[in-house]
Amino acid sequence: MSKLFEPVRVGSNTLSNRLVMAPMTRSRAQYDGTPGELAAEYYAQRASIGLIITEGTQPSDDGQGYMATPGIYTAAHVAGWRKVSDAVHAQGGHLFIQLMHAGRMSHPDNTPHHRQGVAPSAIAPGAQSFTPTGLQEVPEPRALSTAEVRQTVKDFRFAARQAIEAGADGVEIHGANAYLIQQFFAPSSNTRSDEYGGSIENRARFAIEVAHAIAAEIGAERTAIRLSPGTTLWGIDEGAEGPALYRHLVAELDKLGLAYLHVMHQGDETLLADIRQLWHGTLVLNRPGRPREQIGSDIASGVAELEAYGQMVLANPDFVTRLKAEAPFIEAQRMHYFGGDATGYTDYPTLGAATAS
Repeated sequence: MSKLFEPVRVGSNTLSNRLVMAPMTRSRAQYDGTPGELAAEYYAQRASIGLIITEGTQPSDDGQGYMATPGIYTAAHVAGWRKVSDAVHAQGGHLFIQLMHAGRMSHPDNTPHHRQGVAPSAIAPGAQSFTPTGLQEVPEPRALSTAEVRQTVKDFRFAARQAIEAGADGVEIHGANAYLIQQFFAPSSNTRSDEYGGSIENRARFAIEVAHAIAAEIGAERTAIRLSPGTTLWGIDEGAEGPALYRHLVAELDKLGLAYLHVMHQGDETLLADIRQLWHGTLVLNRPGRPREQIGSDIASGVAELEAYGQMVLANPDFVTRLKAEAPFIEAQRMHYFGGDATGYTDYPTLGAATAS
């Protein structure tokens, strides 16, 4: 485990350790998408971890899917995120803002202008979403025109520039978890007949264009991407060609020299080994549900350079200290994951405070 706590170079940043806070939606932003009042405190509390990846942050009005999620495309958003990045940097931490376009996983009631969701094709996900009036079925999205797909690439590019203006050390493109980019990958959500549909090369094109555009705008060393090969959330089915699509995609992304590739591993060890061979840069690996005793094992074996953790960091702001001390972890309060106030957000005690109490 000692290697976990060694400094590591990631893009243009030298991190104090090889641990990463995975992105986690908290639904505590203001109505206009500006980060909430407690966001700076929340992230700064966790700044001892090597790299913080923020909650998914929409790059445009169309990108919002859930209630009270933050954006990064207006002056108010930039000012709000500047408070967060300043607070994290003051504690010696590093922060990448994750750019997340929800695509078809959007309910109009969750957006300020009651916007219909957009997607590669007009296919509903067959899922429900929490809204201000309760759980509702996610309606059918509107299919993006070819011109709108290209505009969405520009939206990502603009949002990346805004993130840097807000003081972030970089951005992570959310290409995982059944949101817009992964919707392009899957035949179950992409039945297009233009250059963004059909072959695996075409279905991977949007992700590659977004990565190219952002790297050109802010530098490859400040650009990263997250993928979740094999995800079957909300009607996503990548089919038999899924592994081949990811091999093509990773090989193309590898040419860009990005800061890192973040893989949310779904269990296909053969594909993970192939990705490791194809990706010559820094690999961040997230294995959901990994037990504590296995923390550091992927770094020790050389499978990854960094490991990402979500719920354990959410509930243990001093995650690194507790690991080093072999101290017990606090259990996350699931009922406070989304929305609300400081409860289950900024009120988790550190080891010293917990011992004193």
